[in-house]
Amino acid sequence: KYQLLKKYSGYLSSLRQEFSKKKKKGKLPKEARQKLLHWWELHYKWPYPSETEKIALAEATGLDQKQINNWFINQRKRHWKPSEDMPFVMMEGFHPQTAAALYLDGGAFMADGMTTYRLGS
Repeated sequence: KYQLLKKYSGYLSSLRQEFSKKKKKGKLPKEARQKLLHWWELHYKWPYPSETEKIALAEATGLDQKQINNWFINQRKRHWKPSEDMPFVMMEGFHPQTAAALYLDGGAFMADGMTTYRLGS
């Protein structure tokens, strides 16, 4: 028993230290946060970056895409409420992102083959 304790005492000590450490709150680097906030300010009406934009943000900030996704999820939960005057059109067969893209582009589309709806007007 004594020999085992002597042999593994350093390892056991390091394990104790690891378990006693509190989980550190993961703050992103200041420069990365500034770049994300800049994108946020430019897109405050619809703060949902496309996959291409997420890749570009990841490259610009040095973060991985999961960190980018989590930052936007948290930022929207904490700081964003959709504008009350933003018209939402929920139609069968349209993915919410498609409807949002049409809204942002002010595009017209056929909803039921007979009626043309215009978003954003």
